[in-house]
Amino acid sequence: MKKVIEPSEFINLKGIEYFNFEEDFIEDNVRCIPMVVRFKMDAVGIKLKLAEWSKFSADERVELAIMPISNSAALNNYHGYLVTLIKKYTNNEATIIAVDTAPVWRELDQIQPILTEKLQELNLKISLIQWRDLSDMQRFVLLKLCRPGHENKNFPKAMVEFGLS
Repeated sequence: MKKVIEPSEFINLKGIEYFNFEEDFIEDNVRCIPMVVRFKMDAVGIKLKLAEWSKFSADERVELAIMPISNSAALNNYHGYLVTLIKKYTNNEATIIAVDTAPVWRELDQIQPILTEKLQELNLKISLIQWRDLSDMQRFVLLKLCRPGHENKNFPKAMVEFGLS
C-alpha cells in the first residue's frame, strides 16, 4: 500500500516563496528540499543530500526556509546552522561547494541558453520583459528545473504557476 504524503510544513508558511508545484517534490516517500532552501544553500556553499534533509525535524526544516541570508552575518549564521544540523544528524561534515558570486539567475539582460533550449523543447516562450519581471527565486527555480539530468516534470508546472504559459 502506498503511503499517503501529507501537505508539507511549507505550504502555508509566511515570509518565504514556496510554490504549489513543490508539493509534488517527493522521492522515495520523502519530501524533497524546497527551492527556497536550495536557493539559500547555493548562497552559503553547501550541498545537502536528501538523506540528510530527511533527518532534520520539521521545525529545523522550517527554520532553514525562513532564516534570512540578506547580509554577510546572516549568510555566516545560516552556513553555521546548516553545518551544525548535518553534523548532529549524520556525524559527517557538510559537503562544501563553491559559491557562485555571479549566478545566472541574476542576469537580466538575456535569457540563459539552457532555459531557451528547454522552452524550445516544450514549445514554450518567455520574453525578456517576463524574465525581468520574475522574482530572483522564480528565475532560480526555472534554471534549476531545466538542468540536464533533473526531473523536468515540474518545469511546465512552474511556468504555469509563474503566469508564463
